[in-house]
Amino acid sequence: MNRLSTAERARIVSCLVEGNSLRATARMTGFARMTIEKLLRDLGKACAQYQDEHLRNLTTKRVQCDEIWSFVYAKKKNVTTEITEKHPDAGDAWTWTAIDADSKLVISWLVGSRDAGAAYTFMTDVASRLRNRVQMTTDGHKPYLEAVESAFGSDIDYAVLQKIYGAEAGSETRYSPAVCLGCKVEEISGQPNAKHISTSYVERQNLTKRMHMRRFTRLTNAFSKKFEMLAHNVALHFMYYNFGKVHQTLRVTPAMESGVSDHVWSIDELVGLLG
Repeated sequence: MNRLSTAERARIVSCLVEGNSLRATARMTGFARMTIEKLLRDLGKACAQYQDEHLRNLTTKRVQCDEIWSFVYAKKKNVTTEITEKHPDAGDAWTWTAIDADSKLVISWLVGSRDAGAAYTFMTDVASRLRNRVQMTTDGHKPYLEAVESAFGSDIDYAVLQKIYGAEAGSETRYSPAVCLGCKVEEISGQPNAKHISTSYVERQNLTKRMHMRRFTRLTNAFSKKFEMLAHNVALHFMYYNFGKVHQTLRVTPAMESGVSDHVWSIDELVGLLG
């Protein structure tokens, strides 16, 4: 990878952040897949470190949280003992995301399991990045309740929005989103403003993930073979989303809207994190 120029690295990264797989990027750019994989590994670490250091002391007022499913090597139901011996991280993987509902900045994320331990780690990190008391909305995933209380105590206005889904009979429903029949709102802590109890923005961010990371595409053979590469790809995605992608409604990047950055990052600048 040391032989690649900044322009060559930028070409590769431009392909990756727009949703192309490693192999597709290799075909498009002419570089070896392992060269691209090493670039993603190194840049993913740099992106995670930069955001960990700079997404601090945020003046966020409203936070929405959600989790999105993917898998590593094989879906959990298909993981055998033989697969586990060779690929101990094989199985389901969940990406937890917290987004500022006003600036659309992704303030924290976690790639891991969907259990109480992951919820605690995620919420503790979210709380450590905020300067003010916030209003938070999550879905009805039960581990959130204890995790939010542990991380914030009573210093939060917290509500749960649980959507109730149903599906009509018919084979086509397998490839269509479930029908939302209604929503159940429960105020958990503080005095959340009913007008702002929503998970719409973080759910829309889930769609952005699926469009900009090939590993999240459903009903295809696009998936991560290694857990670490999934984590690096997610870190790169959020770096590009927060600092380099102009939001259509904001007309600036989320980082600019939140005051973390004063300009739109170019791909060359993003690659420059490698030093």
